[in-house]
Amino acid sequence: YKTHCTGITLSQNQHDYVKQQIRERGLEGRCAVHLLDYRDVDESKPFDKIVSVGMFEHVGVRKLPTYFQKIYRLLKPGGLVLNHGITSATFDDEVNDDSGVEFIQQYVFPDGELTHISKVIEIMSRQGLECRDVEGLRSHYAKTLWHWVDRLDAHQDAARALVGEQVYRTWRAYMAGFAFAFEIGWDSIFQILAAKPAANGLVEYPLTREHVYR
Repeated sequence: YKTHCTGITLSQNQHDYVKQQIRERGLEGRCAVHLLDYRDVDESKPFDKIVSVGMFEHVGVRKLPTYFQKIYRLLKPGGLVLNHGITSATFDDEVNDDSGVEFIQQYVFPDGELTHISKVIEIMSRQGLECRDVEGLRSHYAKTLWHWVDRLDAHQDAARALVGEQVYRTWRAYMAGFAFAFEIGWDSIFQILAAKPAANGLVEYPLTREHVYR
C-alpha cells in the first residue's frame, strides 16, 4: 500500500521481533517500531490513520478517556482510527459470574479490564471521535481460538520444550475456556472505526462497505 508506518509496543520481545521482520522484509524506509508508551507518542507529527489491536483491554476502564483523547490529538483532521478489542457482555453495574476471571487475571492478563461496547463508544464520542462503523466478531473469534487450541495440541511437544509444562497448560486452558466464553456470549470482540472530523465536519470515507469486501 506504499504507506509509512510507525508501531509502538511495551513488549521488548515484540519490539525485537518486529524490528527483525522490518529488516528482513527490506522495509526500513517505510516502517519503524518503538518501545514506547502510547501516552508518550510525539503529537507534533499527527497521523492519517491509527490502528490499535488487542491493546485497549490493558489500559483500564478509568483511563479510557485518556486513551481516546490521546488518539484524537494524534490524528489529523479527517483522520481515522480502528480500535480492535475485547469487550464484556455485562454493564458497569452488573457482575459476570465467571469463575475463570481470577485465573485470567493471575496467569494470563494481569490488571486487564473489559467494559461493554456501548461504554466504549460513549467514551470515544465524548473525546470527539465520531463512530463510523462497528463490526462484531464474537463468532469469528470463538472459531479462531479453537483453531489456536488445535494447532497448539498438534505441536504440544515443541511448545512444552519452548516454554515448559506450566505455561503450556495455562495457555491451553485459557484459549479453550475463552473460546467457550465467546461461543456463549460472556465476552465479545469488536472493531470500531471512528473519525476525527475536519473543521467543516467532513470525513472522506466510502459510503458503502464495498471496499472492505473487494
